[in-house]
Amino acid sequence: MTSALRAAPLALLMLTAAPAAFAQDWSGPQAPTAPTAQNTPLALPRALPPIPEPTAETYPGVIRYEVDATDVERKIVRVRQTIPVAAGPLVLLYPKFLPGNHAATGPIQLLSGVTATGGGQRIEWLRDTIDPYAFHFDIPQGVSEIQVEFQWLTQPDNSTWRVVMTPEMLNLQWEKALLYPAGYRSTGITFQPSIQLPEGWSYGVAMDTVSFENGLATFASTDLYTLIDSPLFGGAHYRRVDIDPRGSDIHMHIVADEARHIAPTAEQLGWFENMVTQADRLFGARPFDRYEFLVGMTSRMGGIGLEHHRSSENTVPTDFFSNWGRSLGSVGLLPHEFVHAWNGKRSRPVDELTANHNIPTQNTLMWVYEGQTEYWGDVLTARAGLASKDDILTSFAEIAAFYDNQPGREWRALQDTNNHNLLGYRTSNPYASWMRGTGDYYREALLIWLDADTLIREQTGGRRSLDDFAKGFFGGDDGSWAPRGYTFEDVVTALNAVHPHDWAAFLRQRLDAVGPDARAPLDGLERGGYRLTYTDELTAAEKRIQSGWANDFQYSLGFTLSGASNRLSGIRWGGRAFEADIGPGWDLVAVNDRAASAQVLREAVTAAKGTDRPISLLIRNGDRYRTVVFDYHDGLRYPRLERIPGAPDRLGDILTPRRR
Repeated sequence: MTSALRAAPLALLMLTAAPAAFAQDWSGPQAPTAPTAQNTPLALPRALPPIPEPTAETYPGVIRYEVDATDVERKIVRVRQTIPVAAGPLVLLYPKFLPGNHAATGPIQLLSGVTATGGGQRIEWLRDTIDPYAFHFDIPQGVSEIQVEFQWLTQPDNSTWRVVMTPEMLNLQWEKALLYPAGYRSTGITFQPSIQLPEGWSYGVAMDTVSFENGLATFASTDLYTLIDSPLFGGAHYRRVDIDPRGSDIHMHIVADEARHIAPTAEQLGWFENMVTQADRLFGARPFDRYEFLVGMTSRMGGIGLEHHRSSENTVPTDFFSNWGRSLGSVGLLPHEFVHAWNGKRSRPVDELTANHNIPTQNTLMWVYEGQTEYWGDVLTARAGLASKDDILTSFAEIAAFYDNQPGREWRALQDTNNHNLLGYRTSNPYASWMRGTGDYYREALLIWLDADTLIREQTGGRRSLDDFAKGFFGGDDGSWAPRGYTFEDVVTALNAVHPHDWAAFLRQRLDAVGPDARAPLDGLERGGYRLTYTDELTAAEKRIQSGWANDFQYSLGFTLSGASNRLSGIRWGGRAFEADIGPGWDLVAVNDRAASAQVLREAVTAAKGTDRPISLLIRNGDRYRTVVFDYHDGLRYPRLERIPGAPDRLGDILTPRRR
């Protein structure tokens, strides 16, 4: 169908639809006539050839790829590519399906100033009329190479795309600033990359540096796949730290808004070394020759946690080291991305193995790719000492409560959240509890893998566990990193090799469950020795992990408070606020005739507990005001895991460091 539409005359396509539209919008003697082949109001573009599909052939020659990243004040990345060519049609592609994004997220909207020259003349291009990520060229006879120049207009704030460039640092993701020839595999196109950095800057990257002088870093030639898989963090304030207990193959490259922030203690670095050791013991082999953690300590650059095979992009708060443990999410970020080297990179769902970066990926196994990585990331965080067992249990309680109170499973199965991601990258919506979202194949899937782990431990008397699955399924030859794909059947087979069970039914029941009787997969918690309960008063340690606790009324009144205006957000579908006809856009003005704040609301909910006293809220939406009265008397409710008396502490066993 694509090729037929591409070749169809524009006038013919317009004739099929235009008359009805014109008849609807215009009337009377001045109404325009429908276009005909002789009366076409638009200039016709030339016919465009199909975009070549990737083949096993290797692109001839090496593409010289030069990046200028010195314009940090205007946040502009400038690129010049010198591309060997032959006379005739050429299609250059801008990467569309970016690794780790699981969707079509290439920001083609930020590519600007595209010009090409060759043989002393300008060569015009034409954007594909169906695929805006493709640029068509007609190379004249006698031209053996062209120079293509353009800019990546990185953003001044995080409102649409994240900030990647500040006066102090840069997060260069090569795929956001390159074009490559269509018709070839990413592994069959060779680039020779270089980057000009601001004076005095240093950088970290998982590529081999040929030279670095006067801010110009030149790297060894590499294929497009490896280039895109090897982002760069650079900055004025930089430090490299070795965290490999086995040698010197694993490093942290830290850039920061200010030099004083880069102050890890010996104990903290020891925990990251423990993380590497525990990963070695879990998986049994390393799927890389080197690994570079790229870490930005920043409040100015946009947040990121993104996996690559031999590196990862990570941003953490500026007080990451000085205020250790303030955010479990930040502490657990590096372990999560590290696990992806095994699950998601060397081993990945077969539908994620595409020939190049403009072939659509599929997401059917994200609950393994991301869900099991989420599980192992938390486990390694505890085993390394980066967080305590109690910290992880507090996090598990928060996750369990969210899914135990999620009405969205009435209509939508977990499996569908994997597929839905292709519609847009982690889009938000006003009723997340009903809509469900991409976070579910991370966090709910974590509960499924905990369920599997505790089942194996229970039925084998502790002799086997999901650790055995990890070593058998994700392990392999040490230092070998050729990607390999896995299927649902492969996962089931590997689980049966650890412990025979009807794993296909086990997984499908949890992935496909939908309807009013569908329940969150909490069996792993109870089999692990804990049950989900609720409390009206958290400990100081619990408050640190459940960092939004002060504004969280999800399990009482059915919403959270956010922002200076006390905006009612996160309104739970079917909750008390929802049933009181409260939707998005309302701000809390007063509580029981007192000026509103989260503390005042907590006090009112507490005072109403066990009484018949109502809770009266004055809310505002623009120039509208409403008074809403809640007949609620069960107090504040925060999730907690409590030990089941006499039950084995399998969760404790899971989170205990491995000695070998």
